[in-house]
Amino acid sequence: MSADRLAELVAAARLRLVDAPQERIGELQEGRRLLGIPRAPRIVDRGRAWHLGTLLLTADAVLATGDIVRSRAEVRRGFAAESQRRRAELAAAAHRGGVPEGETVHIGWHPVDPLALDERTAPVALRDGEPMVRWSARGGYVPLARYLDERVDLLVHPPERA
Repeated sequence: MSADRLAELVAAARLRLVDAPQERIGELQEGRRLLGIPRAPRIVDRGRAWHLGTLLLTADAVLATGDIVRSRAEVRRGFAAESQRRRAELAAAAHRGGVPEGETVHIGWHPVDPLALDERTAPVALRDGEPMVRWSARGGYVPLARYLDERVDLLVHPPERA
């Protein structure tokens, strides 16, 4: 029942999103060694998806959003925090992987299994027989139908100057 309801909600969202913009999804690949010399990691293209907040919707899957990186060429600079250094490394890895400079790419995403909606399929779970979504790590669950309706509407009709 829940898998059918999830499939129904996702199919309806896909129909509404046909002309909406999609974003690139990728996968971080650690650099292989070439003649014993390690190559830098890169982000390889794994397709496109509609970004609906905490979810990514592809033509055939529902994914939980991971990190979002904007591609840019590698530049040597000092960083005040290790997290800034890591983000810059990921941005450079996206550029090395062929993502055009300035374009966003989603990495660290994972598929949501519609047949096993529980705590492991976060952010989507089954509550009282209804698919629900948690829009933030500390937030509560909201009905998936309402969440998708709101997010699809924002993507199809973005606010002025957004």
